[in-house]
Amino acid sequence: MSMYGLDAGEMRVLKALKTPEKIQRFLDHDISYNKEPDGETCRSPRLVLRHGSAHCMEGALFAAAALRQIGYPALLLDFESVRDDDHVLAVYRMEGCWGSIAKSNYSGLRHREPIFHSLHELAMSYFEHYFNLKREKTLRAFSTRPVNLKRFDKRGWETSEEGVWYIPEYLCEVAHTPLVDARQIRRLGRVDERLFAAGLDDGPCK
Repeated sequence: MSMYGLDAGEMRVLKALKTPEKIQRFLDHDISYNKEPDGETCRSPRLVLRHGSAHCMEGALFAAAALRQIGYPALLLDFESVRDDDHVLAVYRMEGCWGSIAKSNYSGLRHREPIFHSLHELAMSYFEHYFNLKREKTLRAFSTRPVNLKRFDKRGWETSEEGVWYIPEYLCEVAHTPLVDARQIRRLGRVDERLFAAGLDDGPCK
């Protein structure tokens, strides 16, 4: 058993994901999107593996746990939006630049290569791809600092058999930095039809 409580089988899965690219590929191809048919969930990485599905929050938690297994801290970045779902990324730094991993039905809201010199740059790269079904651009702010999940290690967030709702609740409480001001918001146009069609893979959930 690992220091975080994962069993041998769970460790084998995570240790096989040796790069951020492999973690993203696993989320895309081996983990289906959790549409919560039986009610809202906030599954731990252990339960994501057991059920084989995850929504954006659960996917970010899984990615953060997998990143920690390959030597990165388990960091989350939270996005706030209007008239839309919020979104959560697992983020990491490589050679001083930020990249991200995410689970989403929107193709433009998944991973980013580690080429961004700041979290602000990284967050802005999502702006044009963050829209609702009315084709409104809805991203407004990002958490000013990434949240290190080690603060929740004593609560067993990686292996909990119950919902880890305390993590998204905490994300809602941390400081967020606006990406656009009121004047810019008033000038925003609708998302191009081609981008809208290309970005929406399977349903309205982020």
